[in-house]
Amino acid sequence: MTIITKASILCLLAATVVSPSIGGDTLTPGRPLADGGGTLISAGGRFELGFFSPGASNNRYIGIWYHDIAQTVVWVANRKRPVTGRPGTLFIATNGTLIITDDNSTAIWSSSSPPLANPVAQLLDDGNFVVREAGSDSEDPNSFAWQSFDFPTDTHLPGMKLGWNLTSHLNRNLTSWTSASDPAPGNYTAAIDLHGYPQLFIFSGTRKYWRGGSWNGIVFSSVPEAIYASDRFNIVFIIDSQEVMYTNYLRNASMISRLVMNQSGKLQRFVWIEERSSWNLFWFRPKDQCDSMSPCGPNGVCYPSDWPMCHCLKGFRPKDPSNWDLRDGSDGCVRKTALDCRNGTDGFVTLNGAMIPDTSSSVVDWSLSLEQCRARCLRNCSCTAYASANISGSESGCIMWTTDLTDLGVVSSGSGQDLYVRLAAADLGSESGDSRRSRVVVISVVIAMTILVLGCAACCVWKRKKRRKNCLAEGHNEGTGQDLDLPLFDLAAIIDATDDFSIHNKLGEGGYGPVFKGKLGGEQDIAVKRLSKTSMQGLEEFKNEVMLTAKLQHRNLVRLLGCCIQAGERMLIYEYMPNRSLDAFLFDKSEDISLDWQTRRNIIVGIARGLLYLHQDSRFRIIHRDLKASNILLDKDMNPKISDFGMARVFGGDETEANTRRVVGTYGYMSPEYAMDGIFSVKSDVFSFGVLLLEIVSGKKNRGVIYHSASHLNLLGYIWSLWKEGKGSELVDGSIGHSCSLAEVLRCITVGLLCVQERPEDRPTMSSVVIMLNSDGELPQPQQPGFVVARAPPETGSSTTNHDSSSTRNSLSVTLLEGR
Repeated sequence: MTIITKASILCLLAATVVSPSIGGDTLTPGRPLADGGGTLISAGGRFELGFFSPGASNNRYIGIWYHDIAQTVVWVANRKRPVTGRPGTLFIATNGTLIITDDNSTAIWSSSSPPLANPVAQLLDDGNFVVREAGSDSEDPNSFAWQSFDFPTDTHLPGMKLGWNLTSHLNRNLTSWTSASDPAPGNYTAAIDLHGYPQLFIFSGTRKYWRGGSWNGIVFSSVPEAIYASDRFNIVFIIDSQEVMYTNYLRNASMISRLVMNQSGKLQRFVWIEERSSWNLFWFRPKDQCDSMSPCGPNGVCYPSDWPMCHCLKGFRPKDPSNWDLRDGSDGCVRKTALDCRNGTDGFVTLNGAMIPDTSSSVVDWSLSLEQCRARCLRNCSCTAYASANISGSESGCIMWTTDLTDLGVVSSGSGQDLYVRLAAADLGSESGDSRRSRVVVISVVIAMTILVLGCAACCVWKRKKRRKNCLAEGHNEGTGQDLDLPLFDLAAIIDATDDFSIHNKLGEGGYGPVFKGKLGGEQDIAVKRLSKTSMQGLEEFKNEVMLTAKLQHRNLVRLLGCCIQAGERMLIYEYMPNRSLDAFLFDKSEDISLDWQTRRNIIVGIARGLLYLHQDSRFRIIHRDLKASNILLDKDMNPKISDFGMARVFGGDETEANTRRVVGTYGYMSPEYAMDGIFSVKSDVFSFGVLLLEIVSGKKNRGVIYHSASHLNLLGYIWSLWKEGKGSELVDGSIGHSCSLAEVLRCITVGLLCVQERPEDRPTMSSVVIMLNSDGELPQPQQPGFVVARAPPETGSSTTNHDSSSTRNSLSVTLLEGR
């Protein structure tokens, strides 16, 4: 932007005879465009240029939009500095400089170009606004002294370049708007990165947010669906000494399309559907978990349609098997066998349909064939993989990697390309005849031994099952057709561990019965939940918790160690949580000082991940139905663990919601559709999570307390009223005010309000919640929560029988509430 003083502007204006603003498609030095004085319309009537105000803003900007389509802005001149008071003016000076002034004739934006003798500015029918000499060819880009296409905002139009001019160092990229009412540069930028073999990236600030990949002669490698648009778009990508750039042209001139970098971090291709008078989303990225940067770590492959999504390349194993089993593949994979370049025994395995790895550190040689590329890679002891640089027609060019392979994926549609990964001979599967015969002998012996071991194991299992059935018959008279696939503890051992259920070892009591601390064998701390003789819960809840919890393995779920069903007892034995349950810290003001903001945020994220596992990542889709503060236990490091699965429900197949006549759970945490109609789904748990999140942030209970006596509002109603007034910061628990980031807290409150929206379909899924909690993208505005503007039911409605918060330590109670 050229710096122009107010005096300069006045001189320039004085040098022209100013006539009123005009229509048409051209500006000349004597004919400026004033705000309210009309617009420019391209010769073919496709685009329009003028002053506009975006969204609810009163600020004024010079922009370009489609003339015959409801205002869809594709370019903004003064996006960083609006005109704040009318009238603004756009004019072209006698030297060819475009200038926008405010009502004080102060320049707020100007273009920069070589001086011209007889300049004009023209809006072309492709949406490009250009400055050129009068009489020059408007179809020849070489005649343009300045053009808007060199300075894109958030939209890429056909014919516009994206990428670098290596001579002038001009970098053309797309940057999102800050918001729908503010076109100032936002947080997300789509740009070509020049490191290694150039690639398309989306950046969040300076962090790489999504990799579009390198150009393979047809499409960017991580946007394979674009291959199916080749009949509609002529896509061009150029890499030479002068430029590295991408552009496209429409094969059908009547088609209207645009590529947009939006405010939530998505790159979206839209096409206009004339019959419906609406924009249709043609493709977008990122769109799945594999689209995040290197979700499976070095040498890991992400399969978007698989579960688990992360796999190691052949010849590699997980670097951290424990994290890998918990579906955290960020540490990636390491080689099983080191490469042997010295003896020349290495070979290659082919990964078909690959979205090739990050090429930021790769080397490209366009002169090599694929076979020559293989030979060169074998000669280079640092080479880890190779691929063709251009897969259009007969493959050509050579990309070689000399580092770990990162951000590697496989395209389910089969539109990827072949990647050749270097492996040691031992991992390729080749072997000699002698070794093959030896292997046959070994396998035969192993099979015989396996049959013998399995026979012994089957005998043991049969005896164990028989013993369990006998124990069940001894413990109660109700028959069961299901065995408890869980270790059985001897009653005498539990009595010894708890000192005969001493009152001194009692941790708390809930609807299921009392909970005791114990020590098995004098070493392992345990928590024993013992069914009370007076409990309304019984065999069904006991079996439900045993069957489910035994099969669930996640760092944010409490671990069930076993059960005891002797002498009429029904007891569950859990790992012991030394820091008790969340409600003891959250609502006991003598304890909440231990919960600083970072601890609370870690607890929120941990609970969200635990719920995501139940809803999506476990072997079964499980609805908890009783998520609340007292059912969140805290380990020695204050990590949260969801407990109490007695009321949980398994969904099978494509089942998404169910109806029950027996409403169970705790008022205050129940979603409206569940409490009123008995309809529950994953969105019921999302509602409970939202209530719990807001309790964690505010340090206040949702039920049993009135926060606004005049309106009888519970916590949700109180938070909603403050939120609408823009007083969200007043919701934060005073004890964490010194330790929190207000932006983080307000983001959590927004997520909580999104989770407790009245309509289930408006609430996000837990996968979306986890993403929203861990990203900085723009969040949607929440709608009214599903709260009741009335006094909460009396506390006796809960099944928790002990109201002393200190007695809820390590509580593992099952809460039962019959619908009323």
